[in-house]
Amino acid sequence: MKEVMIHHPHSFEKEDFPQLVMALGFFDGVHLGHQQVINKAKKIADQKGIQSAVMTFDPHPSVVLGRKQKHVHYITPLEEKKRIISEMGIDYLFIIRFTSDFAALEPQAFVDQYIINMNVQHVVAGFDYTYGKFGKGTMSTLPEHSRDAFSYTVVNKYEIDNEKVSSSRIRKLLNEGETVEVIPLLGRPFQISGTVIHGDKRGRTIGFPTANIGIDSDYLIPKTGVYAVKIQVNQQWYEGVCNLGYKPTFQKPDEPSLSIEVHILDFDHSIYGEEVQVQWFQRIRDERKFNGINGLITQIEIDKQTALCFFEKLLT
Repeated sequence: MKEVMIHHPHSFEKEDFPQLVMALGFFDGVHLGHQQVINKAKKIADQKGIQSAVMTFDPHPSVVLGRKQKHVHYITPLEEKKRIISEMGIDYLFIIRFTSDFAALEPQAFVDQYIINMNVQHVVAGFDYTYGKFGKGTMSTLPEHSRDAFSYTVVNKYEIDNEKVSSSRIRKLLNEGETVEVIPLLGRPFQISGTVIHGDKRGRTIGFPTANIGIDSDYLIPKTGVYAVKIQVNQQWYEGVCNLGYKPTFQKPDEPSLSIEVHILDFDHSIYGEEVQVQWFQRIRDERKFNGINGLITQIEIDKQTALCFFEKLLT
């Protein structure tokens, strides 16, 4: 997949790109609803014998338009989004730097500069996609703005359990710790990528060594607690138990620091500095403070058995 980062205004001409079928959207999460749009674009491109493309934006428009906090946490930060879209077999990924100047583009100017002038022959987008200043451009206005230079397909709302599959729905579930519930919406477990870093190494002293995961601050993190997870180390997946939280048994009250620590089951290797992926499955319990080490050790053993039982059921 070829990645093209574009800063507005750009100077690209039609001749700079092959004929394209373009999927348009922000695509945070690249969930099953988004996949309907992207896969449709790929299918049409294959039918036409031309290249497929996805156009997305960075950062989230709300950061520039002032609708939310200045730092947005993503289900799939940009690098994760790139990885997933590449795995879907797309030929081009256009990443538009979302700035105030770009946001001020009138709908016709957006279509002229970012669709027609980029050799797009066919556009695919969801029914609720908007473009241009104040989102005035919609899929209903697209025929007028197209100047008959390209055709288009509108993808209808995608629902599971009579509710639209959306990034906001997934965000809500993750914030509530319902990581199992997001799997059918994403079409895969929620996943984060990070690096194994040095922690306080207290886990190994009580018989439960953990991998302390340092991650990109752009990730949306599930509700704190203890989870059954899988972790990929050197292309191999292992089952594990993750404590996501502030380690109240050991943490100094005036120095709260969020940590992601995974005890990998049946694993005994040093992996400091390794890039790993963590998939989130069942939330086992809330994080809580124990009066002593023995109580913590007993609970971790219970958590391990709970995780093992979950993964055994998953296989049946």
